[in-house]
Amino acid sequence: MGVLDNKCPACNAKINFNPVNQKWDCEYCGSKFSLEEMQQHNNASTVEANTVVVNVEKMGEMDMYHCNNCGAEIIADDTTTSTFCVYCGSTAILKNKIDAGRAPNYIIPFKNIKEDAIKAFTKVTKNKPLVPKCFKDIKNIEKVTGVYIPFWAYDLNATGEVSLTATDVTTWSDSVYRYTRTDTYSVRRHGYFDFKKVLADASSRFSDDLMDSIEPFNYDELAPYNHAYLSGFLAEKYDVEEEVGLQRATDRTMMTCNDLIKSSVRHGSVTIVNNGMVIKPEHCHYIMLPVWMVNIKYKDKMYTFAMNGQTGKMIGDMPIGGKETAIWFFGIFIVAFIIFFFVFGS
Repeated sequence: MGVLDNKCPACNAKINFNPVNQKWDCEYCGSKFSLEEMQQHNNASTVEANTVVVNVEKMGEMDMYHCNNCGAEIIADDTTTSTFCVYCGSTAILKNKIDAGRAPNYIIPFKNIKEDAIKAFTKVTKNKPLVPKCFKDIKNIEKVTGVYIPFWAYDLNATGEVSLTATDVTTWSDSVYRYTRTDTYSVRRHGYFDFKKVLADASSRFSDDLMDSIEPFNYDELAPYNHAYLSGFLAEKYDVEEEVGLQRATDRTMMTCNDLIKSSVRHGSVTIVNNGMVIKPEHCHYIMLPVWMVNIKYKDKMYTFAMNGQTGKMIGDMPIGGKETAIWFFGIFIVAFIIFFFVFGS
């Protein structure tokens, strides 16, 4: 079994992908390499040359590897494909786990750096006085981690006929009475829709609703999958099968079709009576998408916040702290009391 370790072609030190310049930067000699240069180096030395064959020990449901850089132990579960050595910080890409299943077709590289995620999260919490202090603690915010999350992306088409009922309600009045007229219409629509890369989260570790909310991604920046993009980031592999993801993608597609069809009917109230739309899959892509994530625990509950690593869109729910709420209302009371005293006290 192999641990893939991307090395600097110039000095053989560890090298990581830099989202800012979209190149691989060596923190030791300062060299910068494009994907083409990294590929040329890997082709010359072969990927296998950068892969150390190790014995993997089982620790319950976990696997234990050894860091290529310092020899320390690295613990990973079945779905982790890229992780860090906690001692030297080197990225360990677990090639055997990638090769054990279906290899990704595409990847969207990170465009936002860690500092962007910290700044965005800080901005969200800054103007929320009722949010507990732990969500504003920079030590918690700095734990934000870049993760490549697996997704199934389906090409689907939908065709069929839909029957709808549309209703218009008109009201008017005179000096004596108020009148209401209801007009009801039967409407039919026949449509064909073509959808490209409808996403379904392929990891059971992450909330589907959270992953849906950080969309959309710009597919113009999809790149053929390459292990080198994982350098400096965590990565997961799929544990939700393609067939399961297809059902979610189909449901999302049907909801979109319904919304589009209803919006084409120019009446006040529109209800679908009979839906004859049939959705058929054409192709499925396995892609890796960039997400910055931070988990903060408050009152025995874990709150997860995610930022789209390409567009910067931030998503997450924050609780209201009891202590903070009490202080805030007490402050409002004091201000109100002072104003009342000066206005009416004399």
